[in-house]
Amino acid sequence: MLRLAGGGAVLLFTISPAFAQYPAKQIRLIVPNAPGGGADTSARIIAQGLSASLGRPVVVDNRPGAGGNLSGEIAARAAPDGYSVLWGGVSHAAGVSLYNRPGYDLIKDFVPVSLLVFSPYGVALHPSLPARSIKELIALAKARPGHIYYATSGSGTFLAAALFCDMAGVKMTNVSYKGGAPGLVALLSGEVSMTMTSVASILPHARTGKARVLAVTSAQRSPSAPEYPTVSEAGLKGFEAISWYGPMVPAGTPRDVINRLFTESLKLVKQPEVRERLIASGVDPAGTTPDEFSAYVRSEVEKWAKIIKATGAKPD
Repeated sequence: MLRLAGGGAVLLFTISPAFAQYPAKQIRLIVPNAPGGGADTSARIIAQGLSASLGRPVVVDNRPGAGGNLSGEIAARAAPDGYSVLWGGVSHAAGVSLYNRPGYDLIKDFVPVSLLVFSPYGVALHPSLPARSIKELIALAKARPGHIYYATSGSGTFLAAALFCDMAGVKMTNVSYKGGAPGLVALLSGEVSMTMTSVASILPHARTGKARVLAVTSAQRSPSAPEYPTVSEAGLKGFEAISWYGPMVPAGTPRDVINRLFTESLKLVKQPEVRERLIASGVDPAGTTPDEFSAYVRSEVEKWAKIIKATGAKPD
C-alpha cells in the first residue's frame, strides 16, 4: 500500500542556523484521541523514540473531540516553528469534508512530514449480540433496523462504519465517543453492541471472551492479527477502511526543521525494537518522505469526500 522511503533518500535543503539549534525546547505532539486508544499508544511510542534522538522531551498532548477537529484547529493555529506537531490521521482527512467548519484546511494549513503507521480497525461485538460472522451481522442488522448500537470515535471510525452500513444496505445507530478507549469501555459494558476500533485495543478482550472480533477492515489481513479475515473476504466484497497517522507541522515551518523531524522519524521506524513495539501495539510501521505523505494525504481527502457525498454521512 505504501512505499517506504529509501534509506539513501537525500533531501537537498539548505542547512540554516535554526536547524543546528532545533530543537531548543520541548516539543508538543498533539494527538486527536483520548489516552489509551490505538492512536495514543503509537503516538507515545514515537514520542518516546523522538525524545531520545532529538535530545528534548516530546510530550503527547491529547486533544480528543469534534471528530479530530479540535486537535487540527489547535495545531493549525500554533506557531510554525516545529514545536507543535499534529499526529495527523484519517479523521483529519475525512473531517475537512464531513464538517462544514472543521477549523482548519488539511492541505493548506499543514505540511506532512512522514506517514509512520497504519492499521485496520477490528469489527468487534459484545458477546450478547448473536452474530459470529460478517454475514450474520449483516443479516441481524437487516432484521433489526436501527436497533444495533455501535460506538465510534473520530471521523475515521465514524465513516468506516457509515461505509459499512451503506455497502451492506443496513441501518444501525451510531453513538459517538471522544476516543477509542471510552468507546471500548462502552462495548465491554454492553452500553453498545458493536464498534470498529484499533486491533491492538480489542485483541486482549477478544482473547478473554469479553468481546468478539469478526474481521479487520483492511484490504489484506493484518500482520498483527492474521487469524482474522478481512471484511471483504468475510462477506462484504470490496470494503476497505484503515487508520493511519504521521506527524504534520503548520504551514510555514522552516524546511530544515521539517527535514530534521523527517530524518529522525524515518530512522526511528526502521529500528527493529521500535518496529516490534509498534506491531505489538496493533499498527504496521511505514515511513515515507514528506512528498509521498503529501500525495497520500491528498488522495485520502479526495477518497473520503467522495464517500461522504455518496453515503450522505453526517456527524451526530
